[in-house]
Amino acid sequence: MDALPKEVQEGLLEAQKKDMRRASRLRVKVGEEMFRVLEYRDGGFALDIEDAPKLRGLVDLYSGPNHLYQCLIVASEEDGPLMRYEFKRSTAALDEPPRDFAEDPDKPAGLLPEA
Repeated sequence: MDALPKEVQEGLLEAQKKDMRRASRLRVKVGEEMFRVLEYRDGGFALDIEDAPKLRGLVDLYSGPNHLYQCLIVASEEDGPLMRYEFKRSTAALDEPPRDFAEDPDKPAGLLPEA
């Protein structure tokens, strides 16, 4: 890449970012702001360095409209056009509130109507 002119290198980086944005449905929500996740892995994720602030603390991770995780993150490193963040904690989001009772394993699957 060192042999290419600066304009060509910048064009290639923009094309890579555009392709990553198109392929990713994941977004990070911080307060009222949303940022598109360009790369996701088990230990963390990466955002476009131009858009990404130095995030730290509690964030929510979404796939489209679906809330996937509530994460505690820390900014890790700048990696070319990406800003990487690592998870300190990642907890799956629930669709319903947690139950405050134990379910009976022998409960009936359903009730039959009276004949």
